[in-house]
Amino acid sequence: MEAPPEPRDCILCGADGIFWCTECAHWLVFCTMCCQAEHKHRPFHRVEQWNGTFFEESSLQLAGLVLHVGHGGKHCPAGGCSNDEVTTEEEDDWEDVDQDGCPPNLQALKNRSCLIVVHTNGIHYCNVQYCRCPGVDNSHIQLMQAGMFPATTKATRTAFTFQVLDDFIWDNVECGTSAMNFYSKLHHITSNAFPHLVPDRYRELLRVARMWRLLKLLKWQGSHMSAEDAGPGELVLFCPACPQPGINILEDATDYSHWTLARSLVMDGNFKAEHMHPKDAGSEAWLMDGKGYMVASQPYKEYLSGTKNVVEISDCSNHRAVNQANANRQQLASTGIGGCACAQHGCFVLHAMVNFQKGEQQVNMDYALVHAIRHGTVPGQQVIHFYDINCQYSKGLERQLHANAYISMPDGMQICPGIGLWHVHGHRTECFAQYAPNFIVGAGRVDGEIMETLWSSLNIISPSARG
Repeated sequence: MEAPPEPRDCILCGADGIFWCTECAHWLVFCTMCCQAEHKHRPFHRVEQWNGTFFEESSLQLAGLVLHVGHGGKHCPAGGCSNDEVTTEEEDDWEDVDQDGCPPNLQALKNRSCLIVVHTNGIHYCNVQYCRCPGVDNSHIQLMQAGMFPATTKATRTAFTFQVLDDFIWDNVECGTSAMNFYSKLHHITSNAFPHLVPDRYRELLRVARMWRLLKLLKWQGSHMSAEDAGPGELVLFCPACPQPGINILEDATDYSHWTLARSLVMDGNFKAEHMHPKDAGSEAWLMDGKGYMVASQPYKEYLSGTKNVVEISDCSNHRAVNQANANRQQLASTGIGGCACAQHGCFVLHAMVNFQKGEQQVNMDYALVHAIRHGTVPGQQVIHFYDINCQYSKGLERQLHANAYISMPDGMQICPGIGLWHVHGHRTECFAQYAPNFIVGAGRVDGEIMETLWSSLNIISPSARG
């Protein structure tokens, strides 16, 4: 299959075929001109070039392909231009790879038209020509319109295709692939023999991937300006099946206290989701602080600084959540996370996830619970709340929240404490009859342990966010 065809003629014009595209269907052979024409709208295909003996790795840049940005890939009527934002000084030493002894397909053009494009099939050097029609957008906007995300908005020399950014998100979420391993994969796809000669754009990938995630969330939310338009938790979704007045329940003429409209929540902590202290905290940029599942950082800090953690005396079993209050904090900005999810369907409650500073303390979980209950509920609605140590946690909950100056429960809210079926058997016998979901009206057939299954999936990607 990999032997050159006989005769080795261009599939289109019959001339001498010297370029072999390994990504076109049927592995077609082209002459130079036909290779350029056929790949005008497929500029990131991998090609090989006949050297007289065999086909060796090459590139469309070496085939003379010019990537025209604007006009649908056609040549700009005004003549086109290279990136004029790049100065002569930047041209002289803009690449970080020593090109001595480097294969031709891994050598960058020493001019301001060369752009490194990171795609799903590797890293490409592209000869780019921008549109220069009157009133045209800046070069980085032209790249975005062509499906490429620039690493910078000025003097752009690196861009990531939208496809590779989506591919990284899928690999990261579904396979637990870190950014370093993902880019290492692209290194070897580009050149398995000389991966060290492939340009390193790992740091750029980290930055651009974060911005890409935010932009997609903003698009799905319907915002057309910035994350400042979104309120707390508005960039993510909550469970569509849980009873929510005004969303899937009529707001008027309804008895919200009825057990059929009860909201079931389960609360738990996760000590695998740690986060290190940043090396340079001053340069950290929060892209969606409080806009997703995590609570806003500044109000949470003010709450922690002004609220004393009260530990209720336990007359039940000695539980792990209490013992973890003395978790090791060395080099950790947070020792874990905690929050709430709907007990029936396993959807995290938006803007109700908190960081732990020293284990799973009641002061942390109070903040998460209040924000979870305030989302999508109305006064008088019943909330069934499952927590591993509810026999201890729920004792002084109402008293503590009533005395707190930062958070409070909605008026008339009915909170029914419960303990998951797996954990309740580790408690006293009295706890089973009082807190097991089997005996709570409106709880339904739930085990109250669904957070454990959510953590198992989240733990796969937690190392990517450790810092």
